Amino acid sequence: MQQNVNMHIHGEEEPCICDICNKSFTRMNDLKLHLCIHSGKKPHLCDICNKSFIRKNDLKHHLRIHTGEKPHVCDICCKSFTLKQHLTLHTRIHTGEKPHACDICNKSFVQMSDLKRHLFIHTGEKPHVCDMCNKSFIRKNNLKRHLLIHTGEKPHVCDICCKSFAHKQHLTMHTRIHAGQNSNICDICNKSFPQKKDLKCHLLIHTEE
Repeated sequence: MQQNVNMHIHGEEEPCICDICNKSFTRMNDLKLHLCIHSGKKPHLCDICNKSFIRKNDLKHHLRIHTGEKPHVCDICCKSFTLKQHLTLHTRIHTGEKPHACDICNKSFVQMSDLKRHLFIHTGEKPHVCDMCNKSFIRKNNLKRHLLIHTGEKPHVCDICCKSFAHKQHLTMHTRIHAGQNSNICDICNKSFPQKKDLKCHLLIHTEE
């Protein structure tokens, strides 16, 4: 349903106010962009995949997915990124900077989103709920992995024997069997195992000796 949106145009020093949600902006252009959220209008269309965007800059950044362009390069390790903010986050790996600190336990994080997820530990909130069994999760990705139990989907397939797995880490552990890579080594007898849990079980033999 098309909404009639009225824009308040105030004096130079007065804010521009959205008539729908009362959010205010210092510039009229910002208000116009904001109104697209209410109207659902996304005027900037990708010619390749037809995905549309509110902002022209967002379309420009999106096009780099198709072109493979990564113009933002790390001065330290030369890794390149599509967006400048991704480079900014990456450089914190080198600098060790973690600007977002928890007010409760003082643990700090590189990204604000990581801090927000961390706060759920203190509040006990688990916002991502399974529609089938009502089990809840802090992370959306954990909910996605959980849903595979209900659907039976196993999207990760071994290239060698075609065995499939619900989770990527299970495929990674499985491929070690083919590669002969047993990275979990017993310090006592040097026997190696593909999984850490197998090594733990093995160590019980030595503790009983």
